[in-house]
Amino acid sequence: MSRKETEMKPGVRRHLLVKEDLVYGPLLSRRLGHSLGVNLLGAGEKLCSFNCRYCQCGWTARPILEVGELIADLPAAEKVADALEARLQQVCRESIPIDAITFSGNGEPTLHPELQAIVNAASVLRDRYVPHAKLAILSNSSTVYRPEIRAALEGVDLKLMKLDAGSEALMRRINLPAKGCDFAQMLQGLAQLDGVLLQAMFVWGRVANTAPAAIREWADRVAAIRPLGVQVYTLDRVPADSGLTPVSRAVLESIAGYARRRAHVAIEVY
Repeated sequence: MSRKETEMKPGVRRHLLVKEDLVYGPLLSRRLGHSLGVNLLGAGEKLCSFNCRYCQCGWTARPILEVGELIADLPAAEKVADALEARLQQVCRESIPIDAITFSGNGEPTLHPELQAIVNAASVLRDRYVPHAKLAILSNSSTVYRPEIRAALEGVDLKLMKLDAGSEALMRRINLPAKGCDFAQMLQGLAQLDGVLLQAMFVWGRVANTAPAAIREWADRVAAIRPLGVQVYTLDRVPADSGLTPVSRAVLESIAGYARRRAHVAIEVY
């Protein structure tokens, strides 16, 4: 995958570059405030279980559900902890505001086989240096059916998990998951995850998930999962698939209003 930024499109910002550092930022996030990012997947190619058409980091070369031999390319838990502590020490020295420490970066963070150890270490460091900050994770939900993943996520304050579609067929068209990804298992895992916050990206263009039937199916899935809340939004950067365009604010508000009534869940538009 090229690390060069793409050309600008009207109303949409550039691709994000592949993260070179284990810890980066803080960045100002629409949803998390001043967020210090923790990239668990190294500086090589993006490692993800999805190949989402809207991804701001470009296409996934090889969608995977297990890192396998690629584990050698991932930073060890101890290295992640050392990098995070060094940055938190700098943050404290320079009085830099931090609202969240967020596991994200170059792909799907829950693919890291030492996720539990990393979350535990980050929790200790957060309490030591920035006790007011939240631990957060941005996940595509593909691994949440695994009990060990849900156990690791118990130590995370803000579990921001993706659900862009209410049917397997539409999920496969938008998210282009790795072979073996099971939509029903994913839904079951989300329903079993305590304190989950759902995120949904809505798009128009080559593939769209805004048709009335699609919104009805999605809202019914949300109702079954019973999350703490839902965040809906649209493209803010250039997507991997140039055939996608942002959804209007008015449509996002309409989707949120309908889903609130149908699912009886708090929904915010970003």
